[in-house]
Amino acid sequence: QMQLVESGGGLVQAGGSLRLSCLASRTTFSAYSMGWFRQTPGKEREFVAAIAAWSGLRTNYADSVKGRFTISRDNAKNTVYLQMNSLSPEDTAVYYCAADSGGLAATRKGSYDYWGQGTQVTVSS
Repeated sequence: QMQLVESGGGLVQAGGSLRLSCLASRTTFSAYSMGWFRQTPGKEREFVAAIAAWSGLRTNYADSVKGRFTISRDNAKNTVYLQMNSLSPEDTAVYYCAADSGGLAATRKGSYDYWGQGTQVTVSS
């Protein structure tokens, strides 16, 4: 089992920035691809960003966040980050961290084995 704990969410004005963090409990963290997803009430959980296992050389982003969000990882700290810039009210959602043993920065939520509890991000206009 792997426990994932997100942090860094909160309330920010449009145009502002937030950095989300996700701490993983497993020492084999580096072998997992990590992803961020988000969900708003009544909607499906959607892909935001993913980073491949190990050195994280491969990343994927949803079109809606390309150029504004950056995913990164620090294997020494068992942590994955999501830097979010130029936030807009449309980015308001609960953000979830997920881990995938497949290691390839998958974009489908079905590829992920473990999920965190989520952190709320609210962007005011």
